[in-house]
Formats: sequence, C-alpha cells, structure tokens
Amino acid sequence: MKIITDAITLNEVNEIAARGFGDMVKAVVDVERELIALDAELHADLEALLLENGSKQRGLWGINFYPAAKADEWVEFDSMINMRPSQGNRSRGVESEATRKKIMAIVGKRITR
Repeated sequence: MKIITDAITLNEVNEIAARGFGDMVKAVVDVERELIALDAELHADLEALLLENGSKQRGLWGINFYPAAKADEWVEFDSMINMRPSQGNRSRGVESEATRKKIMAIVGKRITR
C-alpha cells in the first residue's frame, strides 16, 4: 500500500495491477487533500492508511482503476466504503457528480496516462 502525493505513470499502475488482481487496482481518493492511496486487497485497508495519515473519513472515496481500459472507462466508482447515508450516498458508487468530477481531477493530476 502506498499514498501517491506526486504523480505516477499509468505504466506503474499497470505493474501494480499485474502483481495483484491482474487487470484492476483498488484505490481510495482523499478529495480534500488531493491524495490517492492504492495497492491493497481491500478499499478499507487503504481508507485506514489515509486516516492514519491525517485524512478525514468524509473526504475518502473508493474507486477502481482498470489501466488497460479506454481513457473514459478506466476509473470505476465502486466500493463498500462509499456507502454513507449520512452524506447522502446510499450506494457503492459515488452519487454526487461534483464529487466524481473532483475525483477525476485528482486522478488526472496524480496519474499520467
């Protein structure tokens, strides 16, 4: 597991996928601090890593990367940690379009395609 504070390449994400799930990498994005944690079997482990490093629960969202997919299909908004009725998010997805846009902006900043 690691926290991305600078930028990494899509090739690096691909290498992480090959070592783990094969075609997918789980990640958690901190939309407030603009960080991405990745490379774990569970989103909850990445969430815990970010919380230990100063992130706040409210700003953490689980996603999946599919580095071999097309540019507009390589990020999937799906994680159990996203289920937060208290924040108006009642599904495993990220229901807020504004939050999805923030996540994609951070992904674009931290992972170069």
